[in-house]
Amino acid sequence: MHAPAPKIIPPDTLLLAYRSGIFPMADSRDDPEVFWVEPRLRAILPLDGFHCSRSLAKVIRQDRFIVTCNEAFDEVLDACAAPRDGRPESWISERIAASYRTLHMSGHAHSIECWLPDGEGGRRLVGGLYGVSFDRVFCGESMFSRTRDSSKVALAWLVALLRRAGAELLDCQFLTEHLASLGAVEVPQARYLELLAKACRPGPEADLPAAYSALLAEAAGLGAAAGDALSSGVGSAPAAEAEDAAPRPCGGKGDSSPGKLIAQSLTHTS
Repeated sequence: MHAPAPKIIPPDTLLLAYRSGIFPMADSRDDPEVFWVEPRLRAILPLDGFHCSRSLAKVIRQDRFIVTCNEAFDEVLDACAAPRDGRPESWISERIAASYRTLHMSGHAHSIECWLPDGEGGRRLVGGLYGVSFDRVFCGESMFSRTRDSSKVALAWLVALLRRAGAELLDCQFLTEHLASLGAVEVPQARYLELLAKACRPGPEADLPAAYSALLAEAAGLGAAAGDALSSGVGSAPAAEAEDAAPRPCGGKGDSSPGKLIAQSLTHTS
């Protein structure tokens, strides 16, 4: 006999809560009840204040990880809810997880995934994050990392994509040392509500998946243009020199790779 499906928080209720500056948590994975949280101090990551260190920028430029959007939302959610060292229980209960899965299907919850090759022609999930999106707001819920730098890369991609999408507020809920090292700061809840109201004014929503698709298309276009220039012998430089100087196709290690574009957008404005 299967256990009954948990009673979800309706998507409209969840979105109303986030637009009001509160969010749900639970005491344990099996807790059927939720409580609503309104922190006295709220952590946000200013989208123009992400701290991208030289070492992190190098990892991003090298496309060390394959980064995707919304390709494995359920797996990311499960990984974030799993027990970790020093945290035997999770605030992401079965009810909360089921609620966010429903919100994802309605287009208001998204994930960023980081993958590495598995040595057998496939790939394995090694890091990622998920959160709630509405208007020009993204509320980051949780992240996980199974290998060095994977959650940092996921967050860097999120920041860069939100910028491209026209987002204005990235909510981190609670400040941690890890988030502070990447640029997150605390603001009083009253100030957070002001920023939230401004980002929720009428207008186009920040579309994270569309920004991701546009980034890949831009990288592919730059790679194709570079390939056309090389094949036609544009410029006076010898062919070997031109090949070294020109961007390489999308997915490689050159200037036209998605990671290179992400790193450029972060290091040029941070």
